[in-house]
Amino acid sequence: MAELQEVQITEEKPLLPGQTPEAAKEAELAARILLDQGQTHSVETPYGSVTFTVYGTPKPKRPAILTYHDVGLNYKSCFQPLFQFEDMQEIIQNFVRVHVDAPGMEEGAPVFPLGYQYPSLDQLADMIPCVLQYLNFSTIIGVGVGAGAYILARYALNHPDTVEANRPHLFHSGDDPWTSFQPELSGNSELIQKYRNIITHAPNLDNIELYWNSYNNRRDLNFERGGDITLRCPVMLVVGDQAPHEDAVVECNSKLDPTQTSFLKMADSGGQPQLTQPGKLTEAFKYFLQGMGYMASSCMTRLSRSRTASLTSAASVDGNRSRSRTLSQSSESGTLSSGPPGHTMEVSC
Repeated sequence: MAELQEVQITEEKPLLPGQTPEAAKEAELAARILLDQGQTHSVETPYGSVTFTVYGTPKPKRPAILTYHDVGLNYKSCFQPLFQFEDMQEIIQNFVRVHVDAPGMEEGAPVFPLGYQYPSLDQLADMIPCVLQYLNFSTIIGVGVGAGAYILARYALNHPDTVEANRPHLFHSGDDPWTSFQPELSGNSELIQKYRNIITHAPNLDNIELYWNSYNNRRDLNFERGGDITLRCPVMLVVGDQAPHEDAVVECNSKLDPTQTSFLKMADSGGQPQLTQPGKLTEAFKYFLQGMGYMASSCMTRLSRSRTASLTSAASVDGNRSRSRTLSQSSESGTLSSGPPGHTMEVSC
């Protein structure tokens, strides 16, 4: 019998007929670019169809980052400045992202017919399980702005076991989407003009009004510190020091579990810090994720470059407000260590 020899075989991707190695590399690069651009899906729910876009691939033992946008925007206009920011790339390489568009807010969405019953914010929250079931995702980190923050908070109340964290930006209602949104960008004339054009010239303006009406008719979340109605997951509340609704965010913070809640007050920013201060917000998000046990080796580049720390304690009117920890960033050098939620950060760098 002839002696058998062990041969090492290297598996290679087969080329298509007539395809050169250079063409194969170009095709692989095109496929990677297509993946980076996101894959858009739609799924039917008991309250209508919902569209969402997925970036990246699921990471073992890590939740997905799921975003929900504000009134007058869609996921691109609300979150692209943040997720395309240079320092954010380290985060998005470690998590799969799911960007949900409220019904009728996605690009190219047809205008709903006259008399269409738009879902309530509670019903929009109840659409999220259908998205996660479609993707076979079990847990999320929610990132919401305005109405989207409410929707994710309501979802977290109804499905606490599936939410690892919630990072809402709260938004106070006004007369219409634009007059309420404009103060959020105070001091930035270019952004004001850009988002004025987005909202006032939106082809689906009637749909935006329906989403706006649902927001204005929302139920109170009725958070109770120490009560049964509260968020069980880590929470980071974010508000700009120039935001018109700062008091509402402070009040919300006072009703949540102080051991699970981080309150971020951002200097030189309105109520849309993901648009006006994406760099600062990215660093705060990294710090928040580190407190949850993720990205332990991540380098803090902006917040940790210069900071001073001061401890403050205060009591609420009813005596139930616990001690809060304040971190303010200044020109003194130092490092920012990661830790669990339960503090206040005032970022002025």
